[in-house]
Amino acid sequence: MHLISLFIKIKGIMIAKIGENAGLVWGALQNGAQGLKALKKATKLKNDELFLALGWLAREGKLTFEEKEADLFVALA
Repeated sequence: MHLISLFIKIKGIMIAKIGENAGLVWGALQNGAQGLKALKKATKLKNDELFLALGWLAREGKLTFEEKEADLFVALA
């Protein structure tokens, strides 16, 4: 397998996983805004997985963010 083909395959797998994790975040936020710590606990995602999923949803304009009491709260837009 060529290196470029391998990269494209890995990239596709990563994008699919990020999308799947975005779905977990979306589901967790259905009940209202959550702080990052609570959202991480609810989704059972690692920090990098959570932030990639948040970035995915934020890029699509589906989230709002608000800083409260030294925590960042996230809600569906």
